[in-house]
Amino acid sequence: MNGTTVPTDDDLRARVRAVLTDRLGDAFASVPSDAELQQALGDRYDSLTAMECISAVEEEFGIEVDFVADDVRYWFATVDRMTRFTRDRLEDAAALGERS
Repeated sequence: MNGTTVPTDDDLRARVRAVLTDRLGDAFASVPSDAELQQALGDRYDSLTAMECISAVEEEFGIEVDFVADDVRYWFATVDRMTRFTRDRLEDAAALGERS
């Protein structure tokens, strides 16, 4: 990404889903993007797995999650919210002229 163009929500969602599939496996494939992951996956989406998913999203998109300022329990509860969070971070970086 060149720092000025933010991918579409569909592209971001697809990339988030790919990252989570790597971490959560086949059980994740049938989970809708608006489903609460904890409810849909139960013990497969525990706090350690959530942290691994957050780290994977950070790495994939070159963003940083602030565990003090960002409500990670909210933003990383569904794929749709992760997509919005990521888009917002990428838009902020683009507006500031940062490269990711």
